[in-house]
Amino acid sequence: MKSNCNSILFWLILLLSASAPAQQGKAHNPILYADVPDMSIIRVSDVYYMSSTTMHMSPGVPIMKSDDLVNWHLVSYAYDELVDNDAMNLDNGQSTYGRGSWASSLRYHNGIYYVSTFAATSGKTHVYSTKDIENGPWKAVEFEPVMHDHSLFFDDDGKVYMLYGTDNLTLVELKPDVSGIVPGTEKVVVEKASAPAGDNIMLKAEGSQLFKINGKYYLFNITWPRGGMRTVVIHRADKITGPYEGRLGLQDLGVAQGGLIDTPNGDWYAYLFRDNGAVGRIPYLVPVTWKDNWPVLGENGKVPETLNLPANKSLIPGIVHSDEFERKKGEADLPLVWQWNHNPDNTLWSVTKRKGFLRLATGRTDTELTQAKNTLTQRTIGPVCTGTTAVDVSHSNDGDFAGLCLLQKNYGQLGVKTEGKNKFIVFINASSGEPIEDARMPLTQNTVYFKAECNFTDRKDTAIFYYSLDNKNWKTIGSPLKMAYTLPHFMGYRFGLFNYATKNAGGYADFDYFRIEDSISKK
Repeated sequence: MKSNCNSILFWLILLLSASAPAQQGKAHNPILYADVPDMSIIRVSDVYYMSSTTMHMSPGVPIMKSDDLVNWHLVSYAYDELVDNDAMNLDNGQSTYGRGSWASSLRYHNGIYYVSTFAATSGKTHVYSTKDIENGPWKAVEFEPVMHDHSLFFDDDGKVYMLYGTDNLTLVELKPDVSGIVPGTEKVVVEKASAPAGDNIMLKAEGSQLFKINGKYYLFNITWPRGGMRTVVIHRADKITGPYEGRLGLQDLGVAQGGLIDTPNGDWYAYLFRDNGAVGRIPYLVPVTWKDNWPVLGENGKVPETLNLPANKSLIPGIVHSDEFERKKGEADLPLVWQWNHNPDNTLWSVTKRKGFLRLATGRTDTELTQAKNTLTQRTIGPVCTGTTAVDVSHSNDGDFAGLCLLQKNYGQLGVKTEGKNKFIVFINASSGEPIEDARMPLTQNTVYFKAECNFTDRKDTAIFYYSLDNKNWKTIGSPLKMAYTLPHFMGYRFGLFNYATKNAGGYADFDYFRIEDSISKK
């Protein structure tokens, strides 16, 4: 009997060890554990490009590139500034949190790349185009009205369309140069697009993405039955104007909103995303098979954990990246991973005025973080991550506040406050929705080190802030930040470097580096 058990155990170990590398060599969902919502993906030959939403951030409409559909890196942005107005500039008490540019549509037609978006902040629909998606330059056109969650579409007959709206979906023809709508072409082509998901709908169908495959038109939308989850609905038609017939496409884990992409070898996937708490809305891939000319999503209707695609690599450095602020002579730019919170004032920041440092100067007074100019941000990533910086406040004015934050409505903010001739390390905790000074201690030196550790595992959504006076011994400060994804900001938490004046403009703070890791301290 003992010999038999040993034999079984031997073969079991052998089987597990043989299958382990195969499992490890596969991709897993989510594809990107970071806030990359509203994806639109195209394939040009054997290269994939993806656009996404970053709303109030500048530059905007990020473009990412991949060779395998799994591992992505930033290559471009469609614009530096969406619009120059008070809301986008954080001027006169205005902001565009939760707005800015929304879901984009990425297309490739006759050697030109197009990405379109829309914005309540500008009151317009925007189309950007380029022959070189990775290097630009981008040509911009804009027109009214705001076409909500539209899909840009180039048909085989040379006509250009946008399909947009909520539940009753409207098709319009665009001028050949995509500069506006051809008058008199508006037509509702799908009524009650939510219907395949039932009658009791909380979020009516939106997020349109239109495709033409083997002569048929396929339309993807998201809807949300009351008491249920985010759901994919699919419609198809033989003509772009319809009639369209619909069916429920996927209802699992709340993974929804996106479209279809094929690989060079003929495999099909749906690219979708999932609301995942404070880290944001994160992308998934779902395998697609075809039956009776309908795309069938998932494995037995479920979103698989693993995929027959190359294994995921770290999101560092493709999506987020450390920055030592060292620049070669003549270089004065920021890596693509960085985005400003709203439009920056480019006269008030520099990576050249002090070698190896980012300088953030103040040009006006502000009352709190979310109204402050020139907060420099990049995404947090899951399941865990750490952001660290060092700041020199030798040239801060009375009332200045500079340091490291985690930016969302319920933000965490750790920095140095200068009050007269005195300096204090201060931690602001806005877990409650209101900023509260949670900790304060005197500081008798000009350089201090700050760190924030984020834990998004199983939606724990907590962050702990630390400070150090010597970059060796770290101490926690204040209460843990309870992070929450709030609709007023409509974005996952971001690390941010900030400096603003509350009394007298003209001071500055120098940041030595920002370092990001996909790990946290072991408790």
